[in-house]
Amino acid sequence: MASNRMGRINEEIQRELASLIRTVKDPRVHGLVSITAVETTPDLRFAKVHVSVLDKSDVKEVIKGLKSAGGYLRRSLGSALRLRHTPELHFVEDDSIDKGAHILRVLRDVNPDGALPDEPNEEELE
Repeated sequence: MASNRMGRINEEIQRELASLIRTVKDPRVHGLVSITAVETTPDLRFAKVHVSVLDKSDVKEVIKGLKSAGGYLRRSLGSALRLRHTPELHFVEDDSIDKGAHILRVLRDVNPDGALPDEPNEEELE
């Protein structure tokens, strides 16, 4: 039952941080920034926040901007959520979206007409 609670807390933190990132005034945090996952320790002291950025050349700067805005984000998160302890936020780069896009390209390269194996092609539809 505790793992279900931790999952709900992680999802709630992810949802709140996704909305709070839009309010960060640091100029380094720009472009499309997505929170892909949140992993919280069982004692709710620390949370690892996985961040994905559309423009890969600015990833390090966006992470630095989020780290500098960490106090603001933690305070806002504490007022939005009713938890005994508001976790300390650690931001890490997440490249899972790039890996998924790479796998999709490989699958499309295997099939020359560009359709994925589970998608019907035009010949099968007729």
